[in-house]
Amino acid sequence: MPWLTPDAHAQAVEAAREIVLRRLDRSAAPRAALADLLERKAVDPRIAEEVLDRLEAVGVIDDAAYAARLARTRFAEKGAARRAIAEELRRKGLEESDVAAALDQIDSEDENEAALALARKKLISTRHLPWEVRRRRTAAMLGRKGYSRETTLRAIEDALDEERPPR
Repeated sequence: MPWLTPDAHAQAVEAAREIVLRRLDRSAAPRAALADLLERKAVDPRIAEEVLDRLEAVGVIDDAAYAARLARTRFAEKGAARRAIAEELRRKGLEESDVAAALDQIDSEDENEAALALARKKLISTRHLPWEVRRRRTAAMLGRKGYSRETTLRAIEDALDEERPPR
């Protein structure tokens, strides 16, 4: 690069690489977040691109793996629906192909089962409240987690049916 001497260029690349690797030591991050970090640290955009390209080429930065891991974690630990996970992945700057591949791990049946489990848990914790309040709070919780209206209503009805004593 004509704007820097070879030594200055190597030093700039090494400094940018260190910034990225220090950040990745704490936790995985998508390329877009690392690019933002380098921009905030006033790293020349050409140096940033070079460093990120190199780290991506050797597999240190892997947006597809990051998206897949985040989707599994959000679904398993927080019960987030595919829609909410997709929004989070997009906010993190991931490409649509990585988002779609990550969401392929979660099918409709998995999502329905998760919604039912969450509905059961919420309904149990609100047993002391009137029926309509329980229903509203459960629907709100599922909505915040990204479940569709249809999935939410079905999960609440199924969970309430399980609560009712057999006739």
